[in-house]
Amino acid sequence: MRKTVSVFIHILATTFFSGHSKIAPGTAGSLVALILYLALPCVWNAQWLAAAVLLFLPGVWVSTVMEKKHGHDAHLITIDEWVGTWLTLGLYPGRLPLAWSIAGFLLFRVFDIIKPFPAGRSQNLPRGWGVMMDDVLAAVWAHVCLRILLGLFT
Repeated sequence: MRKTVSVFIHILATTFFSGHSKIAPGTAGSLVALILYLALPCVWNAQWLAAAVLLFLPGVWVSTVMEKKHGHDAHLITIDEWVGTWLTLGLYPGRLPLAWSIAGFLLFRVFDIIKPFPAGRSQNLPRGWGVMMDDVLAAVWAHVCLRILLGLFT
């Protein structure tokens, strides 16, 4: 039973092993989240937003467990990227077209990498809270910029 729980935690934390990517595991995790978003056009943005919210607390839990084994905010933890990507896209009230979905993905990756205030500071939160919160805050930055771009160009 304990082995099964450990495997479940690993699969969830690495979001079905996307965190094992040799190149840019965070981007790989976000890309998988984007592909799911694009592949399921019947799922409304409110549902993506709900998925992000529902994944948040389990994300804190699995990140806490994985950090004990692999160190603080280990690269193979990518559940935070799924939450961040889906928040960035899901906060928009309507379904985003392909180009704007990709723009949201890219904006999220930029803000997740540069970690503007307070995202950078939030990484210091204990256990898995820091892993998850910096991506939530990066998603807020990305979404605000996406909305500004949408306002300017649509």
